[in-house]
Amino acid sequence: MKEAFIKNLYQAHREAPHIPSPSLVCNWLNHLLELLFPEFSDHRYQNLREFEHHFQSTQLELVQILDLLDDDLSEDAETLEQRFSAQLSQVRELLIKDAQAILKGDPAASNFTEVIRTYPGFYAIAVYRLAHEFIKLNIPLIPRVLTEHAHGKTGIDIHPAARIGEHFCIDHGTGVVIGETVEIGNHVKLYQGVTLGALSVKKEMAQTKRHPTIQDRVVIYANATILGGETVIGHDSIIGGSVWLTKSVAPHCRIYYQGYSRQRTETEEVEG
Repeated sequence: MKEAFIKNLYQAHREAPHIPSPSLVCNWLNHLLELLFPEFSDHRYQNLREFEHHFQSTQLELVQILDLLDDDLSEDAETLEQRFSAQLSQVRELLIKDAQAILKGDPAASNFTEVIRTYPGFYAIAVYRLAHEFIKLNIPLIPRVLTEHAHGKTGIDIHPAARIGEHFCIDHGTGVVIGETVEIGNHVKLYQGVTLGALSVKKEMAQTKRHPTIQDRVVIYANATILGGETVIGHDSIIGGSVWLTKSVAPHCRIYYQGYSRQRTETEEVEG
């Protein structure tokens, strides 16, 4: 019995596809983040040549990772790496805007460096934005490895296929869930425990929009739950803590929880 079990395990290993390990992908991620933001790095480069060498080494790391997925790629590894690297400047610009939104939106944040170096919300957003570039290139596995790594480190679960606009802020962050087909506009702020999820988890709905749309300048407070692919939270709205929503909300509205013995959701127009 034992010998047969071990033999079956061995055969499973022999037949398993050759894929990059999570540790390999996450090591590459750490190297890239250190290059994109000196706040993540403990190393100080002595000259431009040294920095360029490290940058090129990180690019080579990615080619080697992509080579392990060769059979599942739409293009060769070097071409995909070049296309990914071409987007890094734009990704960094987006992340700077995210860090600025966090700094502006959190009274406890004292400076830009603190946000980048220590805030779990910024880290989760940074990993998401990098993972999303792989999604756009139709690269399998790596996007989920990246975002699940960030999930484990921060408690923030952002599906790499979600679409998120500029100046995105996650405050505190623990327990935030953002589903695969979520669409988030610009200048949106989420607090801890927010769920942007699906009404149904039936497998046959995999190719449909299952998660809500959050328009520009919306604030969603702690532990609010918003579900459904047809649910739209209108721009400039405020969703209070612990609210449960499965229907759309018009722009310029407040939805909030009130009462001790039962929950009641009320709507009022936001002034201005």
